[in-house]
Amino acid sequence: MARILYGVQGDGRGHAVRSLAVARHYPQHEFLFVSHSQGAEFLRRSYRVLEFISPVTLVHRHRLASLSTFYQNLRFWVRRNGMRESLLEEVRRFNPDYGITDWEFFVPHLCRQVGIPCVSLDHQHIVTSAIPNIPLSQWPAYVGLHFSATRIFNAAPEYLVVSFFLSGLMRNGGKYRVLPPILREPVLGLRPEDRGHVLSYQSTSTFKGYLPLLRCLPRPVVVYGQDAEGTDGNLRFKRLSEQGFLEDLEGCSYVICGGSHNVISEALHLGKPVFAFPIAGLFEQYLNVHYLRQLGYGSFSMDHRANPCLLSVFEKRLDGFRANLQKGSFCGNREVFEAVDRFLTRGTIVDHSRAGFSGIRR
Repeated sequence: MARILYGVQGDGRGHAVRSLAVARHYPQHEFLFVSHSQGAEFLRRSYRVLEFISPVTLVHRHRLASLSTFYQNLRFWVRRNGMRESLLEEVRRFNPDYGITDWEFFVPHLCRQVGIPCVSLDHQHIVTSAIPNIPLSQWPAYVGLHFSATRIFNAAPEYLVVSFFLSGLMRNGGKYRVLPPILREPVLGLRPEDRGHVLSYQSTSTFKGYLPLLRCLPRPVVVYGQDAEGTDGNLRFKRLSEQGFLEDLEGCSYVICGGSHNVISEALHLGKPVFAFPIAGLFEQYLNVHYLRQLGYGSFSMDHRANPCLLSVFEKRLDGFRANLQKGSFCGNREVFEAVDRFLTRGTIVDHSRAGFSGIRR
């Protein structure tokens, strides 16, 4: 049995869902998580969690709240040394053998300090793997995320990057490997069908025209993420639960969501086209939906007005999206866990038999 220190970014639930899928795959090992906010709340149901905040991204009305994010993170940088010393005491008591980090600040630094191997397993470091062909308007957001990936969340010696696009890429002698997404075990057991409804999921406060847009659809819409229950016309509001969400995902015709990589990946794996409204100012979400459209798996809009034509045009293309999804590879559990197995036995993700491989599978 190994003791594994696992740092998880607590903004939203996506990082926690991914890290929980990893931890559940290794029941023989002992895990201690470091997280905060929604991530800590979600992980605490199953594992011990030390709550220490990382640099965060705050959202309001489906846009990056730049000023609030700046002040929140300024407080973090002022307090970080004190938090690091407190966390170091807890880590030494736990005496970990390995560290894993999912876009969390402290764990890779502490792993260096106590002298144990560490690997990063996230999606955000996709920006270090390739320079995307994007509009000029997105370059400030790209530069911001690239700075974070290479100057703030950059202390891990190796990086496993999960992504439904650009999989198969290796850089810097194997320091970065891009593999298909990790999916929750319950998702792998689903049997997708089309029961005629649309699944809507937004995990943050969304724009004013969002619900009016859903009301324009000529079919039922199951709505998650609005902290409400009940029926309003064609909308059925539900509170988030893993079983309920996956049942509705299994039977939907397609998904409407933000730009979250986890939700998009789960939908694509089940053959569900996606229409996305990425959070304005968050480049990782823009990049996800950029490739969603480019690869023919769905579409997106940056327009936050209720325009019914957006979805009526999208519905006419559903058959084409579904045909494209049959050609994709959206589950990387086997490859990712093979890499993690290698890390937990050798302290590195590098497979020397494949060290010379460099290519992109799209």
